[in-house]
This record gives sequence, C-alpha cells and structure tokens, in this order.
Amino acid sequence: MMKLTILNMKEFLKTVNECTGEVTMISLNGQKENIRCQYEIQDSLQKAFENRKGRLKLTLEVLNPKDYMSIVSYYAGDC
Repeated sequence: MMKLTILNMKEFLKTVNECTGEVTMISLNGQKENIRCQYEIQDSLQKAFENRKGRLKLTLEVLNPKDYMSIVSYYAGDC
C-alpha cells in the first residue's frame, strides 16, 4: 500500500492506465476500487483534483511489482 499526493493528475492517470494489473484506490472508509482504465472514476478523480487546487491525496494498493515500480518512478519524477 502507498499513500501519494498527486500533483500532476494527467501523468498519474497515464501511468496508472499503462499498468498491467489492477491499481486499487482505498477510500477513507476502506472501500476499494480499481482505477486502471476506469474512465468514469478517473473523471471524478480529475474533478476532485481540480476542486482541491491541484493536489489530491490517494491511498493505493498495487499488487504487480512492475506496476508498483512504475507508479513509484512516476511519483519520484513528479516531486
């Protein structure tokens, strides 16, 4: 599990959609949703990102090690 503050939603979603396995977002109440290639959910994330003035905190669960490293690499490069 990883906790991220997203500063570039467009590149974050591009990275997520390039993953091969599920990228699961965990809400504060513990609900889990796969966000990879789930464009309706991604649209709501984009709106939340814009409403929070370009910052959005997310908790993710990524089981595939290559996908995990892709997201970590994106995040390290985005900071």
